[in-house]
Amino acid sequence: MHLNDHSLRQLDDAYLRSLDRDALCGLSLRLLADLKEARDRLNQGPENSSRPPSSRVPWERTGGSQWSGEEAEDSERTAEPTDVKPTDTLPGRKPGKQPGAPGMGRTQVFCAHAEQVHYPSGCAGCGQRLAIAGAVAYTGFQAVDLHWGNLGQPGLTLWVVDHRYYEVACRCGHRTRAVAGQGEVDPLLAGIELSEWRLVGPGLAALIVALALRFRLSRARIQEFLDQWLGLTLSIGTIHQTIHEASAAVAPAEEELVQAVLDSDLLHADETSWPEHGQPQWLWVFRATVVTLYYVAGRGKALVENVLDGFTGWLMTDGWVAYRHYPRRLRCWAHLIRKARGLAQSYDREARVFGARVLSTLEALMAAVYAAREGPPVVALPLQHAGLLAALRTACEHHQGGLHPKAHALAVELLNDWEAIFQVLSHPELPLTNNEAERALRHWVILRKLSLGTRTATGSRVFALLASVIDTCRQRGQSPWRYLERAIADRRAGHPLATLPR
Repeated sequence: MHLNDHSLRQLDDAYLRSLDRDALCGLSLRLLADLKEARDRLNQGPENSSRPPSSRVPWERTGGSQWSGEEAEDSERTAEPTDVKPTDTLPGRKPGKQPGAPGMGRTQVFCAHAEQVHYPSGCAGCGQRLAIAGAVAYTGFQAVDLHWGNLGQPGLTLWVVDHRYYEVACRCGHRTRAVAGQGEVDPLLAGIELSEWRLVGPGLAALIVALALRFRLSRARIQEFLDQWLGLTLSIGTIHQTIHEASAAVAPAEEELVQAVLDSDLLHADETSWPEHGQPQWLWVFRATVVTLYYVAGRGKALVENVLDGFTGWLMTDGWVAYRHYPRRLRCWAHLIRKARGLAQSYDREARVFGARVLSTLEALMAAVYAAREGPPVVALPLQHAGLLAALRTACEHHQGGLHPKAHALAVELLNDWEAIFQVLSHPELPLTNNEAERALRHWVILRKLSLGTRTATGSRVFALLASVIDTCRQRGQSPWRYLERAIADRRAGHPLATLPR
């Protein structure tokens, strides 16, 4: 049991002297545990956080909205949304409605469907069990949640619970209060708080995340949907905070996701541009059969090296230089065929001939790979098509010094990635394209066009964590929303995160 401020204020010399030896020893141990935890939090940073080592490099910075604690949601404070254009604001002023402004605070009152009482289990001073007789309610809040239906009664039901927290006096003289659960938050999500003291319940929080990421609605449109379809009025700040809190709840799953990536036999990787407060960043995806992992970071090779540290499977990529150091690599043929087809339509005769040669060679080899998948060839494909490969290499060597820029670029690309491109001839069971990774990015590219990216490093991490969990659950044929609901409930209460559904 952690000692809250209310309990600490009651600890004075007279009270400590009144305790017997066992009670004093128990109290000392709790104080020591609290002190060590406080020291650990003060000394925690990117180098010693609980984050997996493979993801440490991209985020040696912090940022994002700051929340004032449990009062932030209760008062319906607003915060900067991550899906709108950056705007100029006064120094030190957060976007949105300011405290004390007209309309600030909750005005909607619900009739509760149920009441839940919370009593302290033991005295925070002497450690003895407490009798609830004589308990006094000292605070409370109202939570709105969604209950899932079943086959007999499908659909969602809005459910409101009044929470009451009680204070109990012990025979030793100490008064102990029941407090809302609190979850530990990744240091890289500084400013986000996991707490049971929330207006938005876990089920409703999962719906808000679904509307934001899966259905690509802005904060304002989520607000409109909740108001017009559920009769629920929430501020933009509460919606924003709920999404961030959901990400903090599932953050420990990142280690599990990274491990699933490392354990895969075949991995597809790709990246696309991602604005962060108008500055260019990149959305990276690593996708295997049962896992999808996203990061927002720079385009250097540091991220690839960190994430894939210890990976021994096949890596399918495009021609970006950040991947070239990886030994067991495959190249996407779709990119090469697209470039060769465009070159074959060039007005320059020499470039047109070179493009046609590359295109015909790749198409012939692709047909051979497909045939080999039906049954093993009598002669290995690299030996069977050695002449065709030699002729293509000679043509590439000739054109790498040519004047036509696109012919030169294609020739250099083929020569630089020769082994990765034609690796599939020795392993025809492996894929020829990187379509898996490109399809994974497509949904988020549309979101990027609508939202213009994210506004802070924290917002980028929030998005990447939630996108990873959502897509991984969907890959495994499980509902990401039920998992999110459970994750938020458990982590708010201070419990460990459940493993991802299999």
